Amino acid sequence: MTLIQLKYAIAVAGEHSLNDAAKKLYISQPSLSSAIHSLEKEIGFAIFIRSKSGIMLTTAGAEFIGYAKSVMEQYEILNTKYLSQVNQKKRFSVSMQHYTFAVNAFVELVKQYGMDEYEFEVHETKTHEVIENVKNHKSEIGILYINNYNQGVLTKIFAESGLNFIPLFECGIYVYLWKGHPLADKDEISLDELGEYPCLGFAQGEYNSFYFAEEVLSTYQYKRFIRANDRATMLNLMVGLNGFTLCSGIICEDLNGKDYCAVKLKSDEKMTIGYIARKDAVLSPIVEKYLKEIAKYQEETYNEEKN
Repeated sequence: MTLIQLKYAIAVAGEHSLNDAAKKLYISQPSLSSAIHSLEKEIGFAIFIRSKSGIMLTTAGAEFIGYAKSVMEQYEILNTKYLSQVNQKKRFSVSMQHYTFAVNAFVELVKQYGMDEYEFEVHETKTHEVIENVKNHKSEIGILYINNYNQGVLTKIFAESGLNFIPLFECGIYVYLWKGHPLADKDEISLDELGEYPCLGFAQGEYNSFYFAEEVLSTYQYKRFIRANDRATMLNLMVGLNGFTLCSGIICEDLNGKDYCAVKLKSDEKMTIGYIARKDAVLSPIVEKYLKEIAKYQEETYNEEKN
């Protein structure tokens, strides 16, 4: 069964005549008749009833034509989106753990390129979904971190998924909290000082392993711990409960506002922010530009710390 055969059958059903359908398709009547006969023989039942008054659909044929039209409609959508070069937009999709700097870099990229030429997608989501989205071609790259604890497990998962991890920069660990928090004015904060306040982490669903945690020091035994699904909820919990989370220290006031700050954690732990991409992928120019936008935020944070 071919798309051409489906196209022919739909045309005959619409014209109720082999001759009229043949003229519409710009083929000979014998060729059309032969194609329909071959199709009917292949599927094992008659699509049409032929009589002197014309051609009518059988009961099974009417059902078949309904499915055939659905298939052809889907083909037209695929053809328009992926094969036709007329007014076809380029596509950029990125998945990421919950990083404001990665979202802000995406915003700047959209502003620079505009939406006339590109279709943009951003997925701020769970660690496992970041990996799956890149593996399954839903996103071109994924932004996440590795450290000494999760590196072995995640590197194995990357390899099994046909992915490479490319480091972007290394950073220390910071405590992210709202500026009204009792510890917000300190230069450094220890884990002991944080003991009475709830630590906030992003829920990872069924993949809620320590290795998939978005927060470093995920195995530390916090006295109080709350999981949230999204960044907005986490920010509300910071204000309402004096909660905190651990992060890279690269924050963006443009998105989260000026009510939050990052204070250095007293720890020698490091995290490496990077991106994953398919091993066989050649990164598009827009991806290279996106990565440069991310680097700007790291450079700005580093310069602020020096000053």
